[in-house]
Amino acid sequence: MMAPLLKYGAFGAETSLVVAFVLGLGFGFALERAGFGSARKLVSQFYLDDLAVFKVMFTAIVTAMLGVTYLSWMGLLDLSRVYLVPTFLAPQIVGGLLLGIGFVIGGYCPGTALAATATGRFDGLVYGLGLYAGTVAFAEAFPLVKPLYEATPMGQTTIPRYFHLPYGLVVFAVVLMALGGFAGAGWVEKKMAARKDAASRQRTAEA
Repeated sequence: MMAPLLKYGAFGAETSLVVAFVLGLGFGFALERAGFGSARKLVSQFYLDDLAVFKVMFTAIVTAMLGVTYLSWMGLLDLSRVYLVPTFLAPQIVGGLLLGIGFVIGGYCPGTALAATATGRFDGLVYGLGLYAGTVAFAEAFPLVKPLYEATPMGQTTIPRYFHLPYGLVVFAVVLMALGGFAGAGWVEKKMAARKDAASRQRTAEA
């Protein structure tokens, strides 16, 4: 968000630290207000009874994607100058799986763990400490994992570029996917709520 302003000299490096701090506070506040500072709320995603995380993340992805697309079409943003993290397929798949497993077990991702820690949740603190410990362990073990870390390099690639598809077509497909995902998430939540309600009534009757 602040990268282009800093790059084009709207403010200096010291001011950028203040901007980053304010943006971080705002992001953490939004996470907490949305309930994403609670492990119970977050793990409900995996039990399919509360898919708020899925809805919020997909909404953020689509909003950012549409914003970048329209700014590009209007000539206000040069997509060729937008930095892309290089793709290393195998290690990023492995890293994604490890992050997902940790998310299921601990109930937090790195950002939500820090938000939980800031609000005094002990489990968030433990998870955050584990995050830093894992970072140090990875740095120390890097010579051993370097071959995997550098495996399957694909450069700075995107789905449209890799599959030779029109950019607008991919954007349209993702929007349709999001709309279908939101509808499906609502249906799943209703089904799970009905199942929980039926189970609760059965337990009450048996008691």
